Amino acid sequence: MALIGLLEDEVDLCEELQSYLVGAGHRVVSAGSAAAFFAASAGLRFDVVILDRGLPDADGLEIVERLRSASPGIGIIMLTARGASEDRIHGLENGADHYLVKPVRLAELAAHVRALLRRLPRGWRLVASECCLYTPEDARLELSAREFALLRVLAVRAGEMTGRREVAEALGWDWMSFDQRRLDTLISRLRRRCRDACRQELPIRTEHARGYLTTEPVRVE
Repeated sequence: MALIGLLEDEVDLCEELQSYLVGAGHRVVSAGSAAAFFAASAGLRFDVVILDRGLPDADGLEIVERLRSASPGIGIIMLTARGASEDRIHGLENGADHYLVKPVRLAELAAHVRALLRRLPRGWRLVASECCLYTPEDARLELSAREFALLRVLAVRAGEMTGRREVAEALGWDWMSFDQRRLDTLISRLRRRCRDACRQELPIRTEHARGYLTTEPVRVE
């Protein structure tokens, strides 16, 4: 399963593409404009983005440059009606991995997605729809709602320190009456479960009396 961003302003086509990709086992976040896309995707890390060049509020090439700057390893497929050789060259030279001309067969588009996914490095994945954590080796660890919330608040900070109070409040605890040992116990138990069930160390480091941070990227899906 991959997290795919879909930026297409033709409503019927967008719905058709999304339905097909979801049916193929992917999670898809779609939008019809650049503004709506970036609002919907805040905090997410896409594996692949499929986008049209002719958008109502931006040139697709500008979006490609922005995506590539933020995530150099992301897979980008440009899907557009502009099929001239110069347009193809311009799209590829400006950061698109693949350049497809409409209309395109859905099976062909899915094949391009799979080709991009094969080159992406595997990592930790936190999957909301399953309330679970996947290791880079695809071992699955089921999580409680509180464990999921803990990992999510750390994952979105992507290696930055998150203070103990911020973590506790994100989990719904009142900091003023909070016993910090509860947080230590939660993390200790989660580390042990990950080690026992997945044969892998949980990618969280504790900074004594300060807080916590992830030691490897954890993608939220």
